[in-house]
Amino acid sequence: MKYHIALSRPFDLEKFHRDAQSDLCPRHTMWTLSQELDATVHQPDVESVRWIDRLLAKMISEPQHWALARSLASKLTREDVVFCTGEDIGFPLAILSRFKRNRPKLAVSVMEPSRIRVRATSQLFQLSKSIGLFITNTQLKADALCRRLKMSADQVHVLREQTDVKFFHPGPVNIEKQRPIIASAGMEQRDYKTLAAATQDLDVDVKICAVSPNASAKTRVAFPEVMPKNMTPHPQEWRQFRQLYRNADLVVVSLLYNTYSAGLTTMMEAMACRRPVIMTRTPGLAERVIDLGMAIGVEPGDAVGMREAIQRLLENPELAEAQAQKGYEYLLQEHTSEKQLEELIAQLQILAADAKSSVSCDQAQNLQSIAS
Repeated sequence: MKYHIALSRPFDLEKFHRDAQSDLCPRHTMWTLSQELDATVHQPDVESVRWIDRLLAKMISEPQHWALARSLASKLTREDVVFCTGEDIGFPLAILSRFKRNRPKLAVSVMEPSRIRVRATSQLFQLSKSIGLFITNTQLKADALCRRLKMSADQVHVLREQTDVKFFHPGPVNIEKQRPIIASAGMEQRDYKTLAAATQDLDVDVKICAVSPNASAKTRVAFPEVMPKNMTPHPQEWRQFRQLYRNADLVVVSLLYNTYSAGLTTMMEAMACRRPVIMTRTPGLAERVIDLGMAIGVEPGDAVGMREAIQRLLENPELAEAQAQKGYEYLLQEHTSEKQLEELIAQLQILAADAKSSVSCDQAQNLQSIAS
């Protein structure tokens, strides 16, 4: 069997790897996956878009995703296993392969199964018949996929979250602080308005790094109309960003209510740097971490509750340190890049074994037909 990785967005994975080797950025899990499986990486390219791709994109995804799906569907066979990093590339490939008898085995990461277009497309084209494995990151999403597509639970896998602990790890404070520092980061589903309301009258410095590689014009984010004087943006270069965690007295992940599981990357990076975390309670891993006492949870939009949680940790450094240590140990045990990749590789190998078994059965049937 031959493995493939179809990326939703173009990445220079070789550069990521070189930079990670020089401690300039975290490792990219897709580069490591490609090396472990000797997989071919495919990326969308706007130059290959045709009129038919623009037409199909009115249904779901972008034209460049359909162009890549067209190319893959014409080349790949049942001896190929493809991991698609998002439904934006996975669904077009599944649709174009739907009626192909000699089609590849597909594993598709689906992060927003509740989106109307995702639901409608998967049901209309009965994608559970052309996608061998759906991968998501919460049981809530897995249950929704099984319910809407009427498929068995073994066709959906909840993949653990990860962070690169070779890059994000505890380190010394490199500044002389005049007052406590509160760090926050990310763009998707962020609620900096509530964070500002919670901290504007506190004697703290709030530093935010409001960026996301997946941000777009549709990204939900709430900023205060007027930025408080104690809230400032932070540089976005990776090592400066890591140092922000290390310098912070605590990290706050303030979120709008969502079922997307936003904010987990920031939460885990902070835990990997052994920082105490306050986080808006949302379904999924965040809720579990809060319930296990590794973060303090606040309700969406609750500026008073967030302020009280901040004051509680700042006024009780032993409590903050104990929480940070507990989260750090949990992250090392459950949510490293290595553990996620080991789990993902195992799932793809099971899919490959199923594909190989199917090929062998077909070959046996063909031989029996010839003999008769």
